[in-house]
Amino acid sequence: MSEDSQVVLSTVLGLLITVVAMTITLRRLGVLTRLIRSGQPAVGRTDQPERRIQAELVEVAGQKKLLKWTVPGTAHVFAMWGFIVLGLTIIEAYGALFNRSFAIPVLQNWAWVPLVEDFFTVAVILALVVFALIRVKSNPKKQGRDSRFYGSHTGAAWLVLFMIFNVLWTLLLYRGAQINTGNFPYPDQWAFASQWVADVLPQSLAANEWIETIGLLLNIGVILGFLVLVVYSKHLHIFMAPINVAFSRRPNALGPLLPMYVDGKPLDFENLDELDEDAVMGRGKVEDFTWKGLLDFATCTECGRCQSQCPAWNTGKPLSPKLLIMGLRDHTFAQAPYLTASDPNAVLAQTGYGKREAGNPREAIDLETLPESVRHEVERPLVGPSVFDDHGLTIDGGVIDPDVLWSCTTCGACVEQCPVDIEHIDHIVDMRRYQVLVESSFPAELNGLFKNMENKGNPWGLNASGRMDWASDLDFEVRVVEDEIPDDVEWLFWVGCAGAYEDRAKKTTQAVAELLHLAGVEFAVLGEGETCTGDSARRSGNEFLFQMLAMQNVETLNTVGAKKIVATCAHCFNTLANEYPQLGGNWEVLHHSQLLNRLVRDGKLTPVTPVEERVTYHDPCYLGRHNKVYAPPRDLVSGLPGLELTEMPRHADRGFCCGAGGARMWMEEKIGTRVNTNRTEEAIATGAATIAVGCPFCRVMLSDGVGELQSDKEKDEQVQVQDVAQLLLRAVKRPGGSAPTEPELAAAD
Repeated sequence: MSEDSQVVLSTVLGLLITVVAMTITLRRLGVLTRLIRSGQPAVGRTDQPERRIQAELVEVAGQKKLLKWTVPGTAHVFAMWGFIVLGLTIIEAYGALFNRSFAIPVLQNWAWVPLVEDFFTVAVILALVVFALIRVKSNPKKQGRDSRFYGSHTGAAWLVLFMIFNVLWTLLLYRGAQINTGNFPYPDQWAFASQWVADVLPQSLAANEWIETIGLLLNIGVILGFLVLVVYSKHLHIFMAPINVAFSRRPNALGPLLPMYVDGKPLDFENLDELDEDAVMGRGKVEDFTWKGLLDFATCTECGRCQSQCPAWNTGKPLSPKLLIMGLRDHTFAQAPYLTASDPNAVLAQTGYGKREAGNPREAIDLETLPESVRHEVERPLVGPSVFDDHGLTIDGGVIDPDVLWSCTTCGACVEQCPVDIEHIDHIVDMRRYQVLVESSFPAELNGLFKNMENKGNPWGLNASGRMDWASDLDFEVRVVEDEIPDDVEWLFWVGCAGAYEDRAKKTTQAVAELLHLAGVEFAVLGEGETCTGDSARRSGNEFLFQMLAMQNVETLNTVGAKKIVATCAHCFNTLANEYPQLGGNWEVLHHSQLLNRLVRDGKLTPVTPVEERVTYHDPCYLGRHNKVYAPPRDLVSGLPGLELTEMPRHADRGFCCGAGGARMWMEEKIGTRVNTNRTEEAIATGAATIAVGCPFCRVMLSDGVGELQSDKEKDEQVQVQDVAQLLLRAVKRPGGSAPTEPELAAAD
């Protein structure tokens, strides 16, 4: 067969398989588009365009999150950019169907084009080797739950790697043959990889013409096959990830929780009577999720980075953020004919599932007309006792088991590590909201918490008259705001419930007050006018109780004229700074470690007494990951004379939770090992004499962990748990307990 005949044959076959593959692909993309658009409105997803462009540049183009894992991250950078650069070769391949020596016109005489193409071809092959080695090393069959790929579709992942490899070797095959036939469209002196292949191919012109034709058809066929595979597999993230990142919320979906929305508007609990009886409160079924939630489900790569960092999964709980999203995704896809049924072009009509008129709501669909598998998924409860398979995925019963839902500490490790910006915590809390507000189904321990917060304004159920007991031991008077904050008061000190009532946390409160007094900072407290910020209520799903407490606090703070607030509790800090603005509260809010570090830096507090011991610092999740405050507490501690700061293996953005967040502080741990025990073991293993903390919740949990692990030691021999403020106070005061003298301060300077 002549070369011209081969061109005609390859053109016909190439176009034929293209039409078939693109038909399948576009049909699938249409289903996915309608499915995602069937979700509820998502508010605030298109504002701040500059930040969204920056996110695309940093997270997608720069692969910032993936590069936190150096080896796989670097391999993924080459794979991702190889995917983009080698897009040129797809254009060239289709051009070669019609003209064997086709080149992109603008690039035709540039020798660097084949150099770059060959470089990325080899780089992607090497990346595939890295990915394969990682998967062999982290084989879930050998490592079990310790593998981040546990529960992932590993067979599909291997198939994708194989398909990518096929794209690359077929590309090199036909390009090598092009060099031998003289059809290579660019200067070939720098096409090093293609030249290597050309050198090992037969030198017969006729043989190379056939190899060129077959290699070209194979390359196009594999590319199209890979495209179809992508839209039907977890590698859909190739297309979805940039979209999901673009619509993510600030900052990385951490910090504040989103308010509850009904029909695109924040839910106002003061006007519940005005709500439609069908108003959705939380997420009780998959169609209650926003389109961004459905986009999250479709974007999951099953990489397991979230799972590997999750404190619940690492202590034997059934919660894996990855498996949770996978379960919601599979449930959503299985319901696709039902979820898209309100669309005139719905899958329901295309597949003949029932009869309906265009525009009818899907609730009007007769479920009996749906296939049994779809009907079963529609009728499954979103949250309920589940039957699990060997991988921890639900195969019957509820889509999400209650033990999965309530194991979350909302620490943010999953969101922090997710390379495609999935918002796990938002979805978990939204499902909790439905369980609490609609189903009244939640752990029994939360009954007491809700009752105490509603009736007494604090989780312990103690009287407001005891909120100032912590100040009774101080040798100076703490000013209490009565009607409004005096003009000479610079900072309002938000004490918090733990700081007022919990004996260990009281020491932190006293230390901060004493340090502010020594620094000459005028401050005041609200005393009995303060009530719980509502953090635990909100994260356990009781949005009604949160709003009741929050609106009371916002009104109080605005009435007294608060402008600058300092808080010792990381949860109070996050709520005041990030969530109260949703209800009209806007003030400058600092964590006490930030303010104290500023005072030391400004010379208003001078550490003079050596703290001769090794200290390790535990990052509170709601200070660190949720608010990116890592440096101030470390600067504060490491700057103390004589102190040796040693980090735990898991610290900063990979810090491990103490186990108290997400209202877990008030619930029993009945599954697996205790989160606080796991973290305390890590802290003790550093050899530190003191564990420094920046949150009363962390202090309680780690103190309990020390008591459990070192119960056989005398109290003074046990590892101590102290707030960073206490360590600073020890260094600022002289050994006798008094403040440093002027000569001592001068000597320290």
